[in-house]
Amino acid sequence: MGLLLPLVLYALATCCVATSPLMQTLLPTPLLSLGCNSSEALGVAGFALQDINRDRTDGYVLSLNRVSNVQQHRQNIQGSVYYLTLDVLETDCHVLSKKSWKDCEARTLHETVYGQCKAIIYINRPSRIIYSPAYNCTLRPVSRRKIHHMCPDCPSPVATDLSDPRVLEAATESLGKYNNENSKQYSLFKITRASSQWVFGPSYFVDYLIKEPPCTKSHISGCALQPSDSVPVGICKGSLGRRGTEKFVSVTCNFFESEAPTLGVENSAVNQEPARLPKVGELQQENPTPTDSPSKALTKGSVQYLPDLDDEQPEDSTGQVPVEAFPVQLDLTTNPQGETLDVPFLFLGPMKEKLVVLPFPKGEYHSAECPGPAQMGNPLVLPP
Repeated sequence: MGLLLPLVLYALATCCVATSPLMQTLLPTPLLSLGCNSSEALGVAGFALQDINRDRTDGYVLSLNRVSNVQQHRQNIQGSVYYLTLDVLETDCHVLSKKSWKDCEARTLHETVYGQCKAIIYINRPSRIIYSPAYNCTLRPVSRRKIHHMCPDCPSPVATDLSDPRVLEAATESLGKYNNENSKQYSLFKITRASSQWVFGPSYFVDYLIKEPPCTKSHISGCALQPSDSVPVGICKGSLGRRGTEKFVSVTCNFFESEAPTLGVENSAVNQEPARLPKVGELQQENPTPTDSPSKALTKGSVQYLPDLDDEQPEDSTGQVPVEAFPVQLDLTTNPQGETLDVPFLFLGPMKEKLVVLPFPKGEYHSAECPGPAQMGNPLVLPP
């Protein structure tokens, strides 16, 4: 009889928990730490990074340097929510080019902009769903001081806000050269990057977006003014160097593909990724149902550019509070039990499925196999 009573009580407790749908809903499954070099982690990271680049309208395409951490939260419904920390590098491709990060070249070390992204992504393979509700990234340029020690003659970055008139001169001179060699007259839209170097004299290198006028040189006299809402059509790399009274100008321009959508083709870009899942999260939003939850609709994210870390934390700043190198925050909720994310647009049919999102895991939750190996392993471009 002494053993029977505990067994009966245990059976009753198990029965109550197993039959309580409320408990099943509220108690999230534990987070699982994945190896950062596993095929699953790399595949999910590729999807997340593709979505980050697609969501942006300014800046350069980010490529994956390494997976720093990845946690999996299996849902009561099919699929899993992944919490990713990715170390990233800027490439030479502008985001308006719509190129995949895998098709873009990484920059040389002295030009590198690097950083970290945190992203939340839901993947449901049986239903062929990929949905990324949120991300945030923080980027910095590589340390100029350390680069100068290694390569004193390498080009140094300069401001693109036109505070240096020689930057604008390099852009206008190189664009003038391009226009003289082509039938259309393109105009400057925005300078995106600039650097300077002493070669035989001062030299300036610039990247800039260009916009297109509505007519060619032969019709320039009757050409209407370009609309104020005109958009960039391409990006140019130009340079202007001087040696005495001589000027040396070079320019190359690449044009973006038309962004006009083609019916029925919107999924094709995602099918290039290893898991070959179509992204339906943004295709089935005909009747989204907003709620008052903190993670209600299609929240996305931002990419924050910070100055050179040496500018914020000089070499002689011993004794001061250290600056956090990459303060990336991504919390859709602070509730340790998680919050529901109402996403009826993800699922076909009458089912009202909901995801459970948790507070973004802290750094202490990680696999022994994390971080993974880096594509560019130089310590200068690896977040601490």
